[in-house]
Amino acid sequence: MSKIYDIVIVGGGPAGLSAGLYGSRAKLEVLVIEKSKFGGQTATTSELENYPGSIPDCTGPSLTERMHEQASEFGTEFVKDDIVSVDFSGDIKVLNGKNAQYQGRTIIIATGAEPRLAGFENEMELRAKGVSYCATCDADFFEELDVAVIGGGDSAIDEAIYLTKFADSVTIVHRRDSLRAAKSLQEKAFNNPKIKFVWDSVPVKANGDEMLEGLEIKNVKTGETSTLDVNGVFVFVGLDPITEAFKGQVELEGGYIPTDEDMRTNVPGVFAAGDVRVKSLRQVITAAADGAMASIAAEKYIAEHETALVHA
Repeated sequence: MSKIYDIVIVGGGPAGLSAGLYGSRAKLEVLVIEKSKFGGQTATTSELENYPGSIPDCTGPSLTERMHEQASEFGTEFVKDDIVSVDFSGDIKVLNGKNAQYQGRTIIIATGAEPRLAGFENEMELRAKGVSYCATCDADFFEELDVAVIGGGDSAIDEAIYLTKFADSVTIVHRRDSLRAAKSLQEKAFNNPKIKFVWDSVPVKANGDEMLEGLEIKNVKTGETSTLDVNGVFVFVGLDPITEAFKGQVELEGGYIPTDEDMRTNVPGVFAAGDVRVKSLRQVITAAADGAMASIAAEKYIAEHETALVHA
């Protein structure tokens, strides 16, 4: 592509959509590149009770769809592509996608993070054959069946509660003897008659050839193994940042991108926002705030850079 955008945003989750909205409202030429579904991880979330001002029964897909619409209304352009490499060495930043090349005066990296594998035997072989990482996407396949959820954080418990709308029973398998999820979520889970708990345990093997037939688990304290008779396993054990394309181009810390409070990376004109950034809280509201900050910082960078060129 020969067009040079003011801001190119990589990632179409809440951070990228918020950045697009703020950039376009500032009358800048803005492009958002997303490789799969606009909305990111939020688009797979069934309920959003903690997003301020959201309507009753707000869902991740409904909220991010509105974010997408808002950015579009102000002129943000959108394209589906997967960025595989970048060159941030010049004043004009270059991104190489599988379908095309893109150029921007500034870049906002908002690629987010993806579900982490639990690491048990046959996990990849039975992925999409009973092993899932998205309850919102796959819950209806397990109607009136028994499923297990791996994890004890907010996502695991929230998705376990959602799964009870479909499954006959949901067994939460957690490596510790207490949950890490918010107390409000814990209370809902403990009071749900469809939810059972297996403490101090980890999955070791998914049984089955063509489809999942059961899950072998191991007690981390006693070493004892047992098998859960389940038809589905939903894994929620954390996230890994999506930063492969940016290695060697921006500073990384444990795979995540460190920034200052204005979302600036160590490369002038390159910003990061949302779950891909080094931060203590990864929520929709913090991602949206990051996107707004990054866009405003990018606008300021462009203005200062153009002024410097005029006086050079």
